[in-house]
Amino acid sequence: MQKKIILLDGGMGQELIKNSKSKPHTLWSTYVMAEEPELVKKTHIDFIDAGASVITLNTYSTTPERLDANGLSDKFGFFHKKAIDLAREAIDHTKKNVLIAGCLPPLVWSYRPDKAPDYERCVDLYLQIVREQEEDVDLFICETMASLKEAKAAVSAAKTSGKPVWCGLTLEDNEKCELRSGEKLLDSVISLQSLGQEEFLLNCSFPEVINKGIDILSKNTNFFGGYANGFTSIEPLKTASNVSVLSARTDLGPEEYSKYALNWANQGASVVGGCCEIGPSHIKYLHDILIEKDFEIVTSLS
Repeated sequence: MQKKIILLDGGMGQELIKNSKSKPHTLWSTYVMAEEPELVKKTHIDFIDAGASVITLNTYSTTPERLDANGLSDKFGFFHKKAIDLAREAIDHTKKNVLIAGCLPPLVWSYRPDKAPDYERCVDLYLQIVREQEEDVDLFICETMASLKEAKAAVSAAKTSGKPVWCGLTLEDNEKCELRSGEKLLDSVISLQSLGQEEFLLNCSFPEVINKGIDILSKNTNFFGGYANGFTSIEPLKTASNVSVLSARTDLGPEEYSKYALNWANQGASVVGGCCEIGPSHIKYLHDILIEKDFEIVTSLS
């Protein structure tokens, strides 16, 4: 009997940087939807053609806080609608059965939970994003959640949509299995489970670190998965305004990355995919190896 698994896309932002005519800046992945929208659409298509069964909206940097800080608060609705339209156009172009995931990212700064607003403000901001996306997405991914506070706020807001909600947590780049806030992974999962959250992912962390986290998730949740990044380190971004300060690993090509993801799949993961620096070639190789190992790639496990 084939084992079912959902295959996410990879890192949209880094693909845009590699192929865009513009240099990366604070809102690089947002501006590109106005300046080079066909590039966003093409990147979605590349991931779909590679075998992804779920793609994520290109709205990671399109939060109310980030737009407001750059004088673009009046463009909030425009950019979200553009992201939805581009994802839908990509699916229509490929004529494949692919779901769209709404994106609830860190509100202010990746990997810096200390920068997040207070809890009630976080909930309000996430609700604004949910209201913009809920009618046009099939599910929500709260991704790169670096603290329990931000994860709880995102999950609480997403659940008001009535759509499935996956909670993606990012771990410190060490052996401790802690969120980047220092909170223990298992404690955080248990706390989120008290809110009725049952679907957990680990993302935007080293694959070696996700290996450790998957061991914990596999013993304490029924729906879990991982999608790692391919950065050498995220430390420079903690004080910089854009990802141009980060560099990609040279030891994490499609075959090497797929060994990690296949290991998660073999441990019972419901979802695998890629984050920053994991491109269409990685997803294609992962897709093919999953098929070879008798997995059935699906859009939903229900």
